[in-house]
Amino acid sequence: MKNHPTLLGVACALGAGLAWGLVFVIPLVLIDYPPVLLAVGRYVAFGLIALPLALHGRAQLRQLGRADWWRALELAAVGNLAYYALLASAIQRADAPLPTVIIGTLPIVIAIAANYSERALAWRRLVPSLLVIAAGIVLVNREELARLAATDSTRSADDLRLGALLAVGAVLCWTWYPLRNARWLQARPQLASGAWATAQGLATLPLALLLFAAMSVWPALPTAETAASAPFAWPLGPTPGKFMALMLLIGLLASWLGTLLWNRASQLLPTALSGQFIVFETVSALAYAFIWRGEAPAPITLLGIALLLAGVVLGARAVRAATP
Repeated sequence: MKNHPTLLGVACALGAGLAWGLVFVIPLVLIDYPPVLLAVGRYVAFGLIALPLALHGRAQLRQLGRADWWRALELAAVGNLAYYALLASAIQRADAPLPTVIIGTLPIVIAIAANYSERALAWRRLVPSLLVIAAGIVLVNREELARLAATDSTRSADDLRLGALLAVGAVLCWTWYPLRNARWLQARPQLASGAWATAQGLATLPLALLLFAAMSVWPALPTAETAASAPFAWPLGPTPGKFMALMLLIGLLASWLGTLLWNRASQLLPTALSGQFIVFETVSALAYAFIWRGEAPAPITLLGIALLLAGVVLGARAVRAATP
């Protein structure tokens, strides 16, 4: 029974990855919508969903102090809005391959940063799983790396450099977020995962509404597929029903439920291990994308996925072996 918390933490991290993977396929479904608007729509929906949940769980939310609310606001600003704004901008500037490869390093970067600050695991236990995950990341992104090798004539060197810089900024935001969030939760074991997820939703809502208002000063927006001269049907786009339904879907599943499950995993697992479980998001996103496209992954991609999962298993075993 001593390993039950580890197994439960792995299950929660898996659930969070399955929920977060939806975020990467929604832009394919709503290809006519600007990425920044999709991010704003997601977090407005997250905040609106949090309102009735807050009413239902108001007794738990009353236990939060001023410091908790400031931390929730800080996490919402950096881990939610800043991260997705930087990522969307990187993709628009440099196209998808380069940012995808850079973002794919998150499991490695988070695990190293977490273990460096906490020293929860001996490096000799952690490094094997990180090496296997790194190999999996390279194989999964093999096609992206091949596209980068063949220079895109439509993108200037300055565009690629700026896109890479923006993607690195996104990596820094989402490296900082799980470390900060995990430390806050681990110092407050009485804080319920659901209440903390709801608090972050409430903190995100005013920020998302402010960004939405700022975007409203432009009378038209370019879409992902059309030139800037093509008018965008502001604010809900060409398919408003589909847009609102999908924003509510990812607001509930990817934002609230994903945050709840990740909070629980952060309470149960060392951050150096939970950081590696970001690979579940990568694997889920790949699976959803292949399903949407009606394609089968290439053998090299399947091998990469197998290595990602093998690396996670190695990491979990390292933690269990180190557990007294």
